[in-house]
Amino acid sequence: MRTAIATVCLSGTLREKLEAIAAAGFPAVEIFENDLLYFNGAPADVRRLAEDLGLEIAVYQPFRDFEGMPEPQRAKVFARAERKFDTMAELGCDFLMVCSNVSPYSLRGIDRAAADFHELGERAAGRGMRVAYEALAWGRHVSDYRDAWEIVRRADHPAVGFVLDSFHVLVRGTDLRPIRAISKDKIFLVQMADAPKLEMDYLSWSRHYRSFPGQGDLPIEPFMDALAATGFDGLLSLEIFSDRFRAGSARGVAVDGRRSLLFMLDELGRRLGSLVPGVAPLPERAICEGVEFVEFAVDEVGGAKLESLLRGLGFTRAAKHRSKAVERWSQGGINLVLNREKEGFAHSFLVTHGPSVCAIALKVEDAAACADRATALLDQPFRQPVGPGELDIPAVRGVAGSLLYFVDQKSGLDRLWDVDFEPTQDADPPAAAGLVAVDHLSQAMLYEEMLSWLLFYSSLFQAAKSPVQDVVDPGGIVQSQVVETEDGSLRIVLNASQSHQTLASRFVSDGFGGGVQHVAFGSADIFGTVEQLRQNGVALLPIPENYYDDLEVRADLPAETIDRMRAGNILYDREGTAEFFHAYTQPVLDGGFFFEIVERRGGYRGFGAVNAPVRLAAQSRLLPPGMPRVG
Repeated sequence: MRTAIATVCLSGTLREKLEAIAAAGFPAVEIFENDLLYFNGAPADVRRLAEDLGLEIAVYQPFRDFEGMPEPQRAKVFARAERKFDTMAELGCDFLMVCSNVSPYSLRGIDRAAADFHELGERAAGRGMRVAYEALAWGRHVSDYRDAWEIVRRADHPAVGFVLDSFHVLVRGTDLRPIRAISKDKIFLVQMADAPKLEMDYLSWSRHYRSFPGQGDLPIEPFMDALAATGFDGLLSLEIFSDRFRAGSARGVAVDGRRSLLFMLDELGRRLGSLVPGVAPLPERAICEGVEFVEFAVDEVGGAKLESLLRGLGFTRAAKHRSKAVERWSQGGINLVLNREKEGFAHSFLVTHGPSVCAIALKVEDAAACADRATALLDQPFRQPVGPGELDIPAVRGVAGSLLYFVDQKSGLDRLWDVDFEPTQDADPPAAAGLVAVDHLSQAMLYEEMLSWLLFYSSLFQAAKSPVQDVVDPGGIVQSQVVETEDGSLRIVLNASQSHQTLASRFVSDGFGGGVQHVAFGSADIFGTVEQLRQNGVALLPIPENYYDDLEVRADLPAETIDRMRAGNILYDREGTAEFFHAYTQPVLDGGFFFEIVERRGGYRGFGAVNAPVRLAAQSRLLPPGMPRVG
């Protein structure tokens, strides 16, 4: 199976797009007509550029408003087709993609359309070229792939084929079973696109909200299973119209596109129980068993602030690195690392982003296999010198250039605390506050990067993604989406906003790229934890009295419980009989980083999203002058 990507997926000039596509490792490209029209050069120049980059120009597209036209328009569209063939000859491309007619002048009739395609096939074959037909979801007379296939079948010409586009098929909810009966030799091209589930017209949906497979909500897997039943082994390409992609880096989007195809085809092979032709198998998606540590890059001032809060939260300085200015702080099953090194990765991260989380280490079943899968999926590996006897822990780059480490029992990497660190005796250990584990991590990022990191996590780990939620911030709307494992051992909340006034966007701009905005710790008794924090002098985020007045009305809770929540600034949510209690510290580092304390009861799976506007409004009141605030 050959893979390709359409130039319409990317931002930039045609040269920049082709360079990005080649750098991502695609062997072929679809040239979108507008990209050629805007190119400052001849089609032959594009051909030479593509050849120099090692790219095959596999498709020229789209040819619009062709079939079913009355005279004199019919003669004009055939003349236009001949001009397209001239252009394709200069491009070195032999394949023209034709999409279904949307012109108000077009006439009905499958036989009429089939006759037009037979004639177009004759003209194409005379030049050693081919054409293929795609049903647009909003086509005037042909909007269903089954009708498009019938037209191709009746055209009965070897130079006339069929195009399947996952978006146009899936947004209409069309039955996929007939795909299995289509002759694979007549499927000249399959175009892939995912998208979120939306209620809007097909054209707007297609032009602005497409995404790569795995980034949206469309049933891509059943579509691919139906396609596989035909024995298809031809050209599989990405065609994505997306405002987000057009605002992002062409090279980053191209890499995401190839990663999405590698992931999708590997998953297809696993479902089929056989290799997909031309696709190398990947190591299995990693099983994540939890967070091993969260590492902070800090200077003296930021480190002192963070240490003070950690003591208040009940953490103890448990160990120091044998050769570096790095400390381990622990409580329950939580490990936090404070890195004050004056050189190396953490210091560089500190200089760029300020005091912040620079790395996360995840416990996985097989660290080497996880790193191999990440590399195969085009994630960027990271290596740095290690001292004598120290462990070399595999890592890849994460959000904003941070690191994601992988540790396991299998290779002994879980012994890092014994090998790389030596225990210390805390002279003044604080009283523990009952925090037991990292419940979840929340990362803020640029809006145009959110789908990229969603694919990064969901393709690397055995984890599912939640539907997108819109969260109301005093400065605008924040889009939030969760990647989590079935057992909750890994929960990562991704947040991004198009508004520059939201707290998430402020965190991204202040931190020069974002990263972990807050870490949530789990407690078995949040009321006991909050009481201990009060005794330790920790200032929690103040929640308005109005919230608790409303809670008395909408929640079936004892008055005593609500009074305790009010006293502890604790928020509440419920899913059926499952309950969620959570509270927040005030920001601790300059960029607005904070901690959350949560207690889950009865199998609660959410994150208290109903309380996010209250929390964000409360946090906005603590912002410096000039920032958006409420109340």
